[in-house]
Amino acid sequence: MTLFAATSFLGLQYWQERQAAHHFIEHSRQVLETLDRLRAIVAELETERRGYLMTLDPAYLKAYGVSDESVRREAQALQMLVADDPLQGLRAGHLALTVTATLREIDELLKTAGTSGLAALAMIRSMDEIRSQIDQMVDHERFRLAGREARAEAFEQRWTWLIAGAVVLVVALAAAALALARLEAKRRREATEENIQLQSDLAARDIKIRRLFDANIIGIIIWEVEGRILEANDAFLRIVGYDREDLNAGRLHRTDLTPPEWRARDVQTVAELKRVGTAQPFEKEYVRKDGSRVPVLIGGTMFGAGTENGVGFVLDLTPLKRAEAEGREHERRYREALMELAHANRVTTMGQLTASIGHEVNQPIAAIVANAEAGVNWLEAQPPNLERVRQTLDWITKDGMRAGDIIGRIRALIRNAPPQKETLEINQAVLEVIALTRSEAFKNGVSVRTQFAEGLPPVQADRVQLQQVVLNLIVNAIEAMAAVGEGDGSW
Repeated sequence: MTLFAATSFLGLQYWQERQAAHHFIEHSRQVLETLDRLRAIVAELETERRGYLMTLDPAYLKAYGVSDESVRREAQALQMLVADDPLQGLRAGHLALTVTATLREIDELLKTAGTSGLAALAMIRSMDEIRSQIDQMVDHERFRLAGREARAEAFEQRWTWLIAGAVVLVVALAAAALALARLEAKRRREATEENIQLQSDLAARDIKIRRLFDANIIGIIIWEVEGRILEANDAFLRIVGYDREDLNAGRLHRTDLTPPEWRARDVQTVAELKRVGTAQPFEKEYVRKDGSRVPVLIGGTMFGAGTENGVGFVLDLTPLKRAEAEGREHERRYREALMELAHANRVTTMGQLTASIGHEVNQPIAAIVANAEAGVNWLEAQPPNLERVRQTLDWITKDGMRAGDIIGRIRALIRNAPPQKETLEINQAVLEVIALTRSEAFKNGVSVRTQFAEGLPPVQADRVQLQQVVLNLIVNAIEAMAAVGEGDGSW
């Protein structure tokens, strides 16, 4: 009887303790489920609000439809569940206040913020605080659950002393649970280390990108594809003449910086960015803040598919354009120097032919004087021979025109004029030079023989430059033949 009573008492105590343990465990699980629901609702709320803040697209709000009331309702339910735990109750109360304040802050952001990564970042920080508090409560409740489960397990182990077979089973289950716990702890530790490494890699990459951005080697801008410039380094601000206050005030826009004649090219660039995600470098101009223009080389790329933001790289071409202008000026001066040198060469050559030129000019002048005297004699005759006088005057006219042609050719060669192409007969141009040098050749005992091809077409050339070349060749030939001495001086 005593054994039966003891057995009954132990059985009743076992049943009562088992029911109490089951109640506590079930209560902890309800708390964990409530925390999981609250965490899921907060994640959905963050997703819809962040999507709306980044794009201002109401579709994000319709897609999720998470109400603020559901968050508050779950927070209140959590407070009721943990009312028996002072620490968890305090945490639940603080969590409820934080949720209420965060929802109010998000509502203010939704009312006042435009499409801004900064607004979304502020919201994410608020949500991170809520998640942190939830994680603390989850960890605490899991700890309590583990303790209650451990006490229940210990109670079961004490009870299994009465049942030998149950002891073996409980020990095996305990060993399996311990192994699983160790595996889970190892998995979590590895996951945590991996997350830490990923965060470290991201931070290192961000540092490298920021270092490039702040190096100010070239201008770097972050923009929206429609034209608004969101961020820029000091190098770009120096190129366009704006300051960071203008940038922060939103006064930098691609359309305002681009002259009207370059906007069609910008439209093509935007189409290229939307199509392939990258714009090849091209030259354009920017309008500086003071109204002046600056030539630049610009290229860019989108941050990724489906985004509206990208990065651009801008190189100031002002030094290059200045060097090109200086190069063109130097080339112009070089050409002028060549023209001056050619003119000096012609003048020098004509100076060498002074005697020959004087002889060529004197011949028609002497003929004019002789014909004039003959004309006077024919007029003094009785009766005057008018036919002879008319013939003599014709000769005087032809000799005067001949002298004028000789002087005109000399002036053309000496004149310092820019090159000018004209249609000319190549044979006639050569004959004119030979006529000027005939006396010089005769003086040096050189005879000139010509053999021209007939029916040559006219050519487009500068007469002075062409005759300069022929004149140099004839003078060089005369000097070479004169140095030979007596003999056949023909060429």
